[in-house]
Amino acid sequence: MLIDAHAHLDKYGDLLDLALKQIESENIFTVATAMDVPSYLELCEIGKRSDLILPTFGIHPRRAAEYAHRLPDLGRHIESSPAIGEIGLDFHWVKDPSTYPAQKKVLEYFIAAAAEQNKFVNLHTKAGEKEILDLLEKYDLKRAIIHWYSGPMDILRAMIDYGCYFTIGVEVLYSDSIKQIARAIPDHLLLTETDNPGALRWLKKNDEVGMPAAIKDVVASLAELRTSTPEEIEALTHENFCRLIADDPGLRSQVRRIQSS
Repeated sequence: MLIDAHAHLDKYGDLLDLALKQIESENIFTVATAMDVPSYLELCEIGKRSDLILPTFGIHPRRAAEYAHRLPDLGRHIESSPAIGEIGLDFHWVKDPSTYPAQKKVLEYFIAAAAEQNKFVNLHTKAGEKEILDLLEKYDLKRAIIHWYSGPMDILRAMIDYGCYFTIGVEVLYSDSIKQIARAIPDHLLLTETDNPGALRWLKKNDEVGMPAAIKDVVASLAELRTSTPEEIEALTHENFCRLIADDPGLRSQVRRIQSS
């Protein structure tokens, strides 16, 4: 079984049916991350169409300012979600510094809730890597996926020491710095992602829609970088994801499905 630990299925539009067919035909267990409340509600509907899809609720840092003053209203969505994501900090692509306090407030609220409810988190860390690690340590939240890490190597090593998991995605096909990070991640903390449909379009600066099967290219690239085989990388990331969710009472059915694949 392939693992796509971070994707935005609600963004596929007219291509959603094709994307779901690929997920089924290629046997890709997909963590579908939300950007806000409407995207989570849409993901919940999409998730009804396949046992291979895990819809998760989060508020992306780009949306944080819209929700910072009504966090209690999000409680029912946090409770209903089996995991939390996409959440995090972005002090690089988000250019308005006036939103940064809201980002921090929203992130801490979600991390505190995830720790209390024993849920794993899916984290966006662009230029906020140290602050995020500090919050994970503050709330003793051990089950964290660091999505598309591209920050400093010293914080990468600190996050590795803390036990964070890391997704490597389609940028590994193009970027030497991401290849360096991909080599540095220990076997037991490695996961894969696509961040599609938008990741390939963003990387290649064209209209290409990234489809779920792109995860196979990520696996092949990782195999080459780590002197392995695609089959071994697929097995490794499958094992790692199973370990991440193994003791999660809210994911029993998914654990059984993944472990049997």
